[in-house]
Amino acid sequence: MSNPTSTPSGQESNPFVQMQRRFELASGFLGLDSGHAKVLETPAQEIATSIPVQMDDGSLRVFTGYRVQHSVARGPAKGGIRYSPDVSLDEVRALAAWMTWKCAVVNVPFGGGKGGIICDPRRMSQSELERLTRRYTSSLLDLIGPERDVPAPDMNTNEQVMAWFMDTYSMHTRATNTAIVTGKPIGLGGSQGRREATGLGVALTVRESLKHLGLPEKGCRIVVQGAGNVGGLGALFLHEMGHKVTAISDMYGAIHNESGLDLPAVLDWLQEKGTLEGFLGAERLENSELLTLDCDVLVPAATENQITSANAADIQAKVIVEGANGPTTADADRILAEKGVFIAPDILANAGGVTVSYFEWVQDRMGYFWEKDLVLRRMEDIMVKAFDDVVAAAKAYDTSARLGAYCVAIDRVAYCLKMRGLYA
Repeated sequence: MSNPTSTPSGQESNPFVQMQRRFELASGFLGLDSGHAKVLETPAQEIATSIPVQMDDGSLRVFTGYRVQHSVARGPAKGGIRYSPDVSLDEVRALAAWMTWKCAVVNVPFGGGKGGIICDPRRMSQSELERLTRRYTSSLLDLIGPERDVPAPDMNTNEQVMAWFMDTYSMHTRATNTAIVTGKPIGLGGSQGRREATGLGVALTVRESLKHLGLPEKGCRIVVQGAGNVGGLGALFLHEMGHKVTAISDMYGAIHNESGLDLPAVLDWLQEKGTLEGFLGAERLENSELLTLDCDVLVPAATENQITSANAADIQAKVIVEGANGPTTADADRILAEKGVFIAPDILANAGGVTVSYFEWVQDRMGYFWEKDLVLRRMEDIMVKAFDDVVAAAKAYDTSARLGAYCVAIDRVAYCLKMRGLYA
């Protein structure tokens, strides 16, 4: 089994470098020629834009926003928009590339895109966020569209932000166009099941991973990093499947109970208090301690670069199912492979969200909407098929599930690129 060599010093935290390392290994398995590999590795288009916003106190601030289209070989670019002080161009590039591979792994007809604005939404009012969103949307009008680039929510954005985005685009095109974004409110063309999709997809991937490894289908001890739509809802689904979620975290810290947490009560507490802190019946832990707890399954569902060469050797989980994008670095992959840890990679495990986003786009375009049970059943069918494809590729190339997923994805995108040819 091939494993990555170590990352050059100082580059382990760069998510785009981490994506490139996996891409290069997988393209080597596929025998991809250097020219096509370079095209597939390089973002097709990217923009950095200044966003002047008048704040509530009358002052004027200028924010920086990005949008990267990594590939449109298989269809319109697809990917979320995040608002965070930590947004960087390399992060957005990496996330856009991961969206390309993710859409290809689950075989939906999208390419990859991603966007972000450097800001701290916790320190901004609702009206400031609306002005920020609308100005950012207007700066992207030459790039986006239902057939070109379809944004969605991501870190610190939500269905309200998508409603502002849709309205701004519609005002400029002089026609209500609900298919310009996904993750919208149900009443504005959103899809049933979209909120639950990513968390449920993670839980289904845990189920399929345990089945693949011959581990118990119930009663496993599971640790979840993150308590949002991915981590929190994923943990709830796993609890309902009969597993013991022994620890979960939010941005402020973690809670732990070796006997298993009462997940409905945990999520009710979080909804009411806005933090896990103070929840009764659990001990308090630092977030860094959570990752190295003794457990059967670890679900990192917070942000990238959580499992690195610094802590990988201390990971005690038998299985890692990545709810977040890029939570494990390439150097950590190598260490975990030596320990025999099975990793269900992000571009497979958290693809439930983009799968249902695809369903939302389809429903908007045909003006006919499906019941939640049908949405989630169709998503499950796609996720299980994708898992089987990834495991088969990993076996065929004698490599990890992560590189198996990259092989599946790159092969599908490369096929489209070769069949379309290069316009010159």
